[in-house]
Amino acid sequence: MKWTDKIKIPNTFTIVFIIVVVAAVATWLVPSGEFIRQTVVAGDSQKEIVVPDSYHRVENSPQTWQIFSAFFNGFVKTSNIIIFILIIGGAFWIFNHTQAIDRGVVSFLKIMEKIQHKKVFKHFNINALIIVCIMLMFSLFGAVFGMSEETIAFVVIFIPLSISMGYDSIVGMCMCYLAAHVGFTGAMLNPFTIGIAQGLSDLPAFSGLGYRAVCWLIFTAIGILFVLWYARKIKKNPQCSPMYKLDDYWRNKEKNVEKQTSNTQKSPLSAWLIWGILLCVFGGLTYLYPSTEIAVSQSVIHLPLFAILTVLFFVIGLISLRKNVQMFILNLLLFTVLCLIIGVLGYQWYIGEISALFLGMGICAGIAYKCSLNQIFKLFLEGCKDIMNAALVVGMAGGIIIILQDGKIIDTLLYAMSDALKGIDKTGSLAMMYLFQNALNLIIPSGSAKAALTIPIMAQFADMLHLSRQSMVLAFQFGDGITNMLTPASGVLLGCLGMARIPYTIWVKWIWKFLLFLLLLGFALLVLTLFIPLTGF
Repeated sequence: MKWTDKIKIPNTFTIVFIIVVVAAVATWLVPSGEFIRQTVVAGDSQKEIVVPDSYHRVENSPQTWQIFSAFFNGFVKTSNIIIFILIIGGAFWIFNHTQAIDRGVVSFLKIMEKIQHKKVFKHFNINALIIVCIMLMFSLFGAVFGMSEETIAFVVIFIPLSISMGYDSIVGMCMCYLAAHVGFTGAMLNPFTIGIAQGLSDLPAFSGLGYRAVCWLIFTAIGILFVLWYARKIKKNPQCSPMYKLDDYWRNKEKNVEKQTSNTQKSPLSAWLIWGILLCVFGGLTYLYPSTEIAVSQSVIHLPLFAILTVLFFVIGLISLRKNVQMFILNLLLFTVLCLIIGVLGYQWYIGEISALFLGMGICAGIAYKCSLNQIFKLFLEGCKDIMNAALVVGMAGGIIIILQDGKIIDTLLYAMSDALKGIDKTGSLAMMYLFQNALNLIIPSGSAKAALTIPIMAQFADMLHLSRQSMVLAFQFGDGITNMLTPASGVLLGCLGMARIPYTIWVKWIWKFLLFLLLLGFALLVLTLFIPLTGF
């Protein structure tokens, strides 16, 4: 028995409560202080940044009974993510009622089995190829537009696929969540981290793209190899999975899938009606937005994306309707994802627009399946109830930051860490910056918030030490990405784990060695920037 198996870690709610109490105790021990802040323009948005050398002590604000009010304020602060989780849970409960995903998974696996029997693919592991392709796609999403919250919606799609292929829910979680955050760590064009950090550092937008691309490839390759190694281990011995018993929930859902999906259901009139209505919607979007502007690095591309989407929906929708209603509903999911990508890249959509998109998908799927409105919203409420634990944990975790902010010790901690960088050589300073960003990310997972808080100060220290500002931004980028996959303060992590029904304690025990390796790898890639002359560095 491994030593990690002997450790009994409390459940997620207990862990979050303990962290809130520790944060409150810290407000009694750590002196309160603040930086002066000013509003500046960074790219197309305004950001509040710290004025260097402006730290000053303020009256202490120790937290006592505020421990309990912090939970309420935490719910208010994270209300957007909580509502997003509830809407996604409800929408996919409606979607799952149609058995479209079940049919899609079974059909997909049958196709893969047929392909594997062909001579060309006989020596290939098709399941491994599927994992590689999916992880590459989500890693690219994380690297290009900072996909994070959006992964919550995909967890319930890939876990049934993973279970069907003989793996566990952790592999399904890794296909989308881990892949996107590995890509996020080695991001090339992420506007929420690199864009803001470079803007606040007075660096050319997305400069140093070549080296970041190399970093992305290395991080992504390591992530994929790790997941493939684990997946192969589970395939050989499913009982060695830490989720083996808990995955009974997913296996029980899958038991009668083939029997249920063997009877094809013709597309009812309601499905044809939804197809016609959505075709008109896509036509209207084509008229309103004949060209979509997408920024790629320092260039801008104009594409008629909604026109292309309209033509594709007409053709693919018609073909799927002629097969069966589940295929058409899967088609709705496909175009929901395509709209999400267009919206995020071209129109700066965030979780408000994305939640509306998935809610619309759920309602359309229900109507296409001949569900009444009463039945649709009954299913929606059942989905919200099923995912309520994940939403509650996110709200409670928001209380951690509330306590630190109200206790006015975040700036003190930031000042102490930045002050410790004085008098250290380049390598040591870079290491301290990197460790500091990783540590700060445990309590403030928001990349844009950390950039506004730390970059103005770190940029000044980088200049004093004759350290490249690009290296400093890269330290921020790596530090912001890796510990996102561990911190209980991350609403995205807790939301995904809730969707996947993976306890936080099991996730930590499973992933900590991999994250430790990523931390060392990130530092090695940082140190290289001190010795290798690179464009933009």
